[in-house]
Amino acid sequence: MTKKDHHKDSALKVNKGIKQPSSFNPDAQGLFKISRPQTLDVWDYVDGIKKGNRTILSKAITLIESSLPKHQELAREIVEKCLLFSGNSIRVGITGVPGVGKSTFIEALGKQLTSDGHKLAVLAIDPSSQRTKGSILGDKTRMADLAVDKNAFIRPSPSAGTLGGVARKTKEIIVLCEAAGFDVVFIETVGVGQSETAVHSMVDFFLLLMLAGAGDELQGIKRGIMEMADAIIINKADGDNIKKAELAKREYENALHLFPASSSGWVPKAGTCSALSKDGVAGVWEIINEYGEFTKRNGFFSKKRQGQEIKIMFETIKESLDDSFKNNPAVTAQLPVLKEKVLNGNMSSYKAARELLDVYFGNIQPKDKQG
Repeated sequence: MTKKDHHKDSALKVNKGIKQPSSFNPDAQGLFKISRPQTLDVWDYVDGIKKGNRTILSKAITLIESSLPKHQELAREIVEKCLLFSGNSIRVGITGVPGVGKSTFIEALGKQLTSDGHKLAVLAIDPSSQRTKGSILGDKTRMADLAVDKNAFIRPSPSAGTLGGVARKTKEIIVLCEAAGFDVVFIETVGVGQSETAVHSMVDFFLLLMLAGAGDELQGIKRGIMEMADAIIINKADGDNIKKAELAKREYENALHLFPASSSGWVPKAGTCSALSKDGVAGVWEIINEYGEFTKRNGFFSKKRQGQEIKIMFETIKESLDDSFKNNPAVTAQLPVLKEKVLNGNMSSYKAARELLDVYFGNIQPKDKQG
C-alpha cells in the first residue's frame, strides 16, 4: 500500500481551516485615537485661569514650581499677564504651634466662607525633608469636605527648605489664584518659627493659632511672632478646656498691650474658638474684616502691599544672583579646590568665599571693557 493510499483509507481526516478575520476593524478607524497631551501657549493658560478652569490653574502652578528653565520662562510670562487681573482678595497667613488644629480651623472657616458666596484658595505649605527634599502633601486628606467644595481650591506645595517653610513661588501662585476669581486666599504654614516673617511679608492679615493648657502660655511662642500677629486665637476652646482658653486669652491680651504700636495703627486682638464645634469661628472672620476695613481707611492696606512688591523685587534679584553664581563655569571649576582647602584647614571659609566672589565678578566685565 502506497503512502497516498494509506492516507486515503485512514479514519483521521483534517479539514482545511477557516481563515480568521483581521483583528483590526477598518470600520472603527478614526473612532479610537491615541490622545496626546495638549500643548498650551501663554494665552491658553491665561484665558483658562481667568475662566476659573481648575485643571489649567493647577498646570500653571506646576510650571511655577518646576525647576526646568523652559517651565520657569513660561511661568513668568503667565504670571506677568495675570497680574492685571490680580489683587482683589484678602490674603490671610495662618500659623501656629504643631497640633494646634490649623487644618481643622481652615476647613471650618473655609466652609463658612464658601457657604456665604466667597471663593477660597488654600495654599497649604508642607514641610520638605532636608535629606530627600520630599513632602507628604496631605492637606487635601485633612480637609476632606473643603477639598470637594466647588468654591474652594486647595493646593499643597512643598516648602523645599525655603525661609519660613513657604514655597519659593507662593507669591506667584497667589497672583494666579486671584486672577482665577478667588477673593480669599489662605496661606497655611508649617508651624511657628522666627522665619515665619516670610509669610508675613506676602499677606494682608497674619493669624496666629495657639493652644491653652500646654504649659506657660507666654513662653510657648517667641515674641517676634507675637509682634507680627494681627490676631491671636486660642483654638480647641471646648469642653473642659473652655476656662483654660479664656484665661490664656486674657494673658495674651495683656501681653499684646505691652508691645509697641504697630505701623498700621491696628491693635492686635485675642480670641477663642473651637474649630471642631465651629464655636467662635465666625468671630475670627469678623476680626479679619474689621482689620481690612480699618487699614483700607487709613491707607495702610495699599501701602503694605506696595512695600511687599518692593521686597519681592529684591528677593528675586538675590535668587537670580544666587543661581547665576552657582552656575558660573569659573566658580564651579574653582569651588572644589577651595572647598578642599577649607576642609583641610588651609584656608578660612571667609577667605574662600571672597576668592569665589572675586572669580565670579572677574568673569563679568562691563560692556565697554569687553573685547
